[in-house]
Amino acid sequence: MSSTPKRRQRSKLGDLSSSRSSHSSLTTVEPPSSFFPSRGELLNLVAVVAIASAVAVSCNFFVGVLNPQVKPFCDNSADSFIHDSCEPCPVHGECHQGELECMRGYKKRGRACIEDGDIAEIAKQLSEWVEFRLCESYAQVLCGGAGTAWVQEADILSDIDGQLMKKNFDGDSSLFMYARIRVMESLVKLLETQANPSGMKEFKCPDASAEYCKPYSCRIRQWLLEHALIIVPVCILVVGVMVLTWRIHKKQYLSTRVEEIYNLVCDMLEENALMTKGQNGEPWVVAAWLRDHLLLPNERKDPRLWKQVEELIQEDSRVDRYLKLVKGEQKVVWEWQAAEGSLSYTRSRKFGETGKSKLHQVMDASSQRHELTSEPRALIL
Repeated sequence: MSSTPKRRQRSKLGDLSSSRSSHSSLTTVEPPSSFFPSRGELLNLVAVVAIASAVAVSCNFFVGVLNPQVKPFCDNSADSFIHDSCEPCPVHGECHQGELECMRGYKKRGRACIEDGDIAEIAKQLSEWVEFRLCESYAQVLCGGAGTAWVQEADILSDIDGQLMKKNFDGDSSLFMYARIRVMESLVKLLETQANPSGMKEFKCPDASAEYCKPYSCRIRQWLLEHALIIVPVCILVVGVMVLTWRIHKKQYLSTRVEEIYNLVCDMLEENALMTKGQNGEPWVVAAWLRDHLLLPNERKDPRLWKQVEELIQEDSRVDRYLKLVKGEQKVVWEWQAAEGSLSYTRSRKFGETGKSKLHQVMDASSQRHELTSEPRALIL
């Protein structure tokens, strides 16, 4: 009995010693250097994992964008309710069993309904055409001509139908009616409306729009009538200023011209007196000949010019005025009576060299004309 426990203790001690010896042998053995990855290999592993993750995320994003999970549309019937599992039906659309159908005159664009551009353009053109016709008719009324201010809705619809018949709707009556409704909706916004005593709707162009349709002659006439109290006094003032300015200018011109002719008459009379001294010429000059020679044809129509010259000559003491019988007719003649040597020596010498002054040439020509006109008179007598 006592020997068996001792053997068991010895065996336990032997096992313990053997385990200790094996553990000490394991701790003394080291693993090889290639057992663990190096730092570069760890970095490459991290880079590969990062690239793989980025590719996975990108693929998931693109798949979600290209093939999104679209919610169906909620039915717009009275017994349907909007909840998270469906999308509300867009405006101008009709939804049934999750599908969208756009109303007449609208086109499906993505998940919305937009207005048909062709129908909108036709409606816009027709509304502008009707507006122009109504404004032109009302403008004639404002200008006092024949026209109509208020037009009934039935007449407008008849004109619109006539214009829509010319358009191509491919036999679709619903598009025709939609275009007609769109035109009337635009006209309600553009024009003034009222109900006549019969209860029918009427349309009229606004006054501001009718002003642009008036002819320019009508605009000018109405503007003049509106501002007549200002325009008339201003016109009278302008005309008065112009008349006064013209009279002042004419008076200055007349005064300057009278003085100029007076000086020419004195020079010619003095020249004639010097040229006829000691010769067989006449020292006097017929006043009418001087007038016809010095005055322009349009100046002869105004008797005031020569009359003022005669007044200056009459006040001049160097000139004598008297009547003389010339060619059998009584004529007023002028003669220079100033003292000798009043002209300069050079001028006197010039007259002597020329032999005959310009005045004598004029007098000879006038005398010849007088003789030609007097000869027939003698024959008649």
